[in-house]
Amino acid sequence: MASKEPCSVVHWFRKGLRLHDNPALLACLKPIDGSASDELPILRPVYIIDPWLTKNIKCGHNRRRFFLQTLQDLDCSLRKLGSRLYVARGDPELVFGILFTKWNVKRITWEEDTEPYSKERDARISILAAERGIEFETRISHTLYNPESIVAHNLGSVPLTMQKLTSVVQSIGHPAKTVEAPNCLENFLPQSLDDAEYNLPTSEELDIDESQCGPCLYPGGENEALRRLDDKVCFEKAKWVREFEKPQTSPNSLEPSTTVLSPYLKYGCLSARTFYWRLIDVYSGAKHSKPPVSLMAQLYWREFFYTAGSQIKNFDKMKGNAICKQIPWDNNPTMLEAWANAKTGYPFIDAIMTQLRTEGWIHHLARHSVACFLTRGDLWQSWEKGKEVFEELLLDADWSLNAANWMWLSASSFFRQYFRVYSPIAFGKKTDPNGDYIRKYLPQLRKFPNEYIYEPWNAPFAVQKAAGCIVGTDYPKRIVEHSQVLKQNLGRMKRAYADNSKTENSNMESSPVPSKKQKSQD
Repeated sequence: MASKEPCSVVHWFRKGLRLHDNPALLACLKPIDGSASDELPILRPVYIIDPWLTKNIKCGHNRRRFFLQTLQDLDCSLRKLGSRLYVARGDPELVFGILFTKWNVKRITWEEDTEPYSKERDARISILAAERGIEFETRISHTLYNPESIVAHNLGSVPLTMQKLTSVVQSIGHPAKTVEAPNCLENFLPQSLDDAEYNLPTSEELDIDESQCGPCLYPGGENEALRRLDDKVCFEKAKWVREFEKPQTSPNSLEPSTTVLSPYLKYGCLSARTFYWRLIDVYSGAKHSKPPVSLMAQLYWREFFYTAGSQIKNFDKMKGNAICKQIPWDNNPTMLEAWANAKTGYPFIDAIMTQLRTEGWIHHLARHSVACFLTRGDLWQSWEKGKEVFEELLLDADWSLNAANWMWLSASSFFRQYFRVYSPIAFGKKTDPNGDYIRKYLPQLRKFPNEYIYEPWNAPFAVQKAAGCIVGTDYPKRIVEHSQVLKQNLGRMKRAYADNSKTENSNMESSPVPSKKQKSQD
């Protein structure tokens, strides 16, 4: 008589690629209701390489390397517990349609996601599990709070200012405490750790071209995330943590002037709640900076944009996005390509874009500078095009945060002072007057005197020749003249704002008069 196939429980990793503070993973490890005490299940931690994501999400070589390192780190941590990461390939609904039967699955758990595709996908898997009589549980842990709870505490409206978001989350109180990582799997059957069908992907499978990768300054994975947290947010550096004000950090320092924890938060290698409670510990009993500029505020900004992205239709687009101004951007592929490939002729902008393409990370004020330059400041190209380039090149490219920041910097939403424009010349000089950052990332300009390093076109030909770099030959000429296009673009923005105001007023006139309760929410 054939032996009975042991049952399995599945934790589905998507984001949340960690063991610490993973409540959905712990929910998977609970005893199965109604099972006999001697009927131990097999734990199956699963990651699915989804072809929809591969097709629809731009992901460059640096980020693919970071992702692979993260999977390798997670698999290593699971193997220390006597388990492993099972990596499947295919549409999740089809994959689980097979695995639920093949593995005799009794329970599946996952961490909730807020992005449109993810919510639709998870709804399908929930239905599939219910139809098969499989228990499923989900938990909120990629964000500090449930976005639905934030909206509910804001009387049913999405907070559209940082001030409002801060007020709402502070009225809710602290997020939940973190939960411990599992340290053993004594209530589970041993499993085969050499099933090649579900091995980790290789560099070749993920199409990672090492020649296109820069130096690995920020390795992927939970262990590196926790190491970096301990190094950057600790009592030994309490003064820096407490006094941190992000606008006062340098966009062009040769070493990062911030924590560079964003890639680890994006993939969930680091729990946002772990970061939050570490800050509470370091802040405790001492004076410290406050939102919107403090380190804690960086988590609040993340929460702000995640909440908006989870609730607003077409959040990553201009058309059909209720909070985004409709601006008639140009469509000039030549300008977009010059910007994306560090060939604008503005050394500060080109150095930033070179760092981005090489290392996969740039300071938030550097992001502001190049985003403003591409859109309302100089090139008048759509923020959606810039968003796609950042999505490809940033290690921390995050659907909600990327879209929100591009709307902000293009003055399409959240930020309305469109006349405040980052100078592609003067802004970088404030924190790096000698141009050391430019010399690092644009070595062809290394020998230019300080007075010309930000404006090489102003250098006499003899100076250019002595520096070994002729503008127009060895380094591009300016794609536009900032002082000229700025005036033109400010006029364009003024007209676009006026046209949007007319449309908004027309929509208000055709809408029902809001109730007193609705008015109080505005």
